Amino acid sequence: MAGAAEEPRVSRATSLDGLVERARALASAHRLLLGVCGAPGAGKSTVSQRLVAALGEVAVVVPMDGFHLHDAELARLGRADRKGAPDTFDVRGYTALLARLRSPDHTVYAPEFDRSREESVAGAIAVRPSHRLVVTEGNYLLHDAGGWQDVRPLLDEVWYVETPEDLRLSRLVARHEAHGRSPQDARDWATGPDQVNAELAARGRSRADLVVVVD
Repeated sequence: MAGAAEEPRVSRATSLDGLVERARALASAHRLLLGVCGAPGAGKSTVSQRLVAALGEVAVVVPMDGFHLHDAELARLGRADRKGAPDTFDVRGYTALLARLRSPDHTVYAPEFDRSREESVAGAIAVRPSHRLVVTEGNYLLHDAGGWQDVRPLLDEVWYVETPEDLRLSRLVARHEAHGRSPQDARDWATGPDQVNAELAARGRSRADLVVVVD
């Protein structure tokens, strides 16, 4: 595990083969939890999904995004304009789920986030005893405040995914447009609230076990 003062080892992911082999080793004897962290639009979901596709039935993805607070609750809290910030998630619920996932003696059901509806769906992901590697991905796995500091001790290894900033932003804008925002609104959100979140995520980079650079 990398210490706070250490620079994590960097892997340039021109191929996923090395990452798959590292993940396969984690999935060998007993269940382990792998965190895939990074800024919005960095490619966390893509890396996670490709790892699990390569590993097959022994692995499953459980995204942090399933713990987004509902829009109605964000409106009540006055945080609708900061959806995606650390305090707009149920971090206690997320850490409770991670703790349950460390005991693979029964099936655990996890939520997932439906971007088409912008809300979480309970019980959408079945984590079965046969899953030897649980890959959980999200922005704040290495964040150190507001309850998020309890996440890292529950993960066996954490990778930080980063990509060139212009590419990350263009992907993020395209994602927002695909989900109904106008081009201007998409860019404003990507360079406003999302950028604040990206900078928070980047603060944890030095605490990662591995930095995965995706071009």
